[in-house]
Amino acid sequence: MIVATQNADPASERDPAAAGTAGAEPKRWLILGVICVAQLMVVLDVTVMNLALPSAQDDLDITNADRQWIVTAYSLAFGSLLLFCGRLVDLIGRKATFLIGAGGFAAASAVGGAAVNFEMLVTARACQGAFGALLAPAALALLTTTFTDPKERGKAFGAFGAVAASGAGLGLILGGSLTSSLSWRYCMYINLLFAGIVMLGASLPMAKGVRKPGARLDIPGVVAVSGSMFCLVYGFSNAASHSWGTPSTWGFLAAGGVLLLVFVLWQARAAQPLLPPWLVLDRNRGGAYLTMLIVGACMFGIFLFLVYYMQMTLDYSAITSGVALLPMVVLTAVGANVGNIVVMPRFGPKPLVIAGLLLNATGMALLTGIDVDSAYASALLGPTMVAGLGMGFIFASVLRTGTSGVAPQDAGIASASISTGQQLGGAIGTALLNSIAAGATTAYLDSHVQGRPTPAQFHLAAIDGYTTVFWWCGAIFAAGAVICGTLLRSGPLPSPVGAPGPVPAKLPETAGS
Repeated sequence: MIVATQNADPASERDPAAAGTAGAEPKRWLILGVICVAQLMVVLDVTVMNLALPSAQDDLDITNADRQWIVTAYSLAFGSLLLFCGRLVDLIGRKATFLIGAGGFAAASAVGGAAVNFEMLVTARACQGAFGALLAPAALALLTTTFTDPKERGKAFGAFGAVAASGAGLGLILGGSLTSSLSWRYCMYINLLFAGIVMLGASLPMAKGVRKPGARLDIPGVVAVSGSMFCLVYGFSNAASHSWGTPSTWGFLAAGGVLLLVFVLWQARAAQPLLPPWLVLDRNRGGAYLTMLIVGACMFGIFLFLVYYMQMTLDYSAITSGVALLPMVVLTAVGANVGNIVVMPRFGPKPLVIAGLLLNATGMALLTGIDVDSAYASALLGPTMVAGLGMGFIFASVLRTGTSGVAPQDAGIASASISTGQQLGGAIGTALLNSIAAGATTAYLDSHVQGRPTPAQFHLAAIDGYTTVFWWCGAIFAAGAVICGTLLRSGPLPSPVGAPGPVPAKLPETAGS
C-alpha cells in the first residue's frame, strides 16, 4: 500500500519552516517585515556614519589619521566573522542567533551614541560589526526557510532584496539627515528603534531550526578563514588610506592570501567543513557569490566618489547629497521586486545578472560626463537611476540564487557566503578605486599645472580622478556580465526544499529493504 505521507521530504520533517503553503506559518508576512527591518539595520550602518564623520571628528577631537577607523572597525569585524557566524546560525538555531545579534547590535549602538572619546566609539563600531555578522546570515536564513512556495518566495525575496540593495544609499540619506538636523550621535541611536521592532517580533513563531545530529564547529576552519578575512580587509583598507608599498599593507595581504589557501586546502579534507566545497562549486551559487564580489567592489564607485563629487565640487550639504540619491534607491527597490516576482520564476537569475551588470556599466559610463558645474537633473539623475535599476536586478537574483538548493541546516553558511563576497569586494574596491583616483588626479596636475595649482585646477583634477574611477567601474561591470553570465545556468531555479509539488511514488518494498 502506498501512503503519500510517507514520501514527505525528510528536510520538511526535520524543519517545519521547510513546509509548503499548506502548512505555512500564518504570520509569515509579519515575520518578513521583522526580517527586513533587521537587514536594514545592518546595511544602513555600513554607510550611515560616512557623512557624520566630520561632525564626530570635531566633537570627540579625533585625528585625521584615526577618523577612518570609525568606518573600518565595522567592516573588519563584520567581514572577518561572517562565515563563522553563518555556521553558528546553523548550529545554534536561526531564531536564537537572530535575537542575540539584534540585542547585541542595539547595545553596541547605544554605547557608540554615548561615546566620549575615540576609543569608546571605535570599540562600539567593532561590536556592531561582530553582532551584525551574526544577524545578517540569520535574517537571510530565516527568510529562505520561511518562504518555500515559489510565488510567495518571489515576493518575499523582492522585499528583502530591495532593502539589501538600497540600504547603503538609505544609510547616506539617513546619516546626512540626522547629522544635519540633530547630531551624529543619532546615527547610532536610530538603531535602537530598529532593534526594538526586531525584539518585539521575537514573539512571532519563527522557525528555530534543527541542528544536524553530531554536527560540530570546524575550529581550524574558523581560525583560518577569520584570520584570512581580517588580514585581507585590513590590508585593502590600509592601502586605501596609505599606500600599497607599506609593510602594513602588503604584509597583511600576503598573510591573508596564505591563510585563505590554508582554509581552502583544509575544507577539502575536513570531516565537517565550515564552508563545504559543494556549496561554492555549484555553478549557480558560485556565480551568485562572484557577482556579489564584483558589485561590492564597484558600489563604492557610485556611493563614495559620487558623494565626494556632490559635496566637494558641487557644494551639496550632507542632507542634499543623501536626497540626491533617493531616486536611485527607489529604482533599486523597483528592480528588486520586478526581478524577483516577474523575471526569476520564468527565466531564472542569468538574464537578471547580465542585465543588471550591463545597466550598472551604462550608468558608470554616463557619469563620466560630469563637470565642475554640472546640473543634477542633466548629469546625475539619469545615470544614478540606471545604476539603481541594475542594482535591483542583481540583488533580486543573487540573494535567491546564493541560497538555492541548500537544505535548511546549511542556510546560515550559504547566507553568510553572500555577505562575505560583498564585504570582501567592498574592501578590495575601496583600495583599488582610491588608488586609481589618486593616480589620475596626480597625473592631471602634473600634465596641466605649472607651479602652484589654483582651486579651480584642483577641482578639475579631482573630477578627472572621479571619471577615471567611473570608467574602471564600468569596465569591471561589463566584464562581470560576461564572466558571471557564462557561469550561471540558464532557466529557472529548482524548487526549494519542501516546496509544494508532485509526490513521488514509493518504490515497492523488497525483502532486502
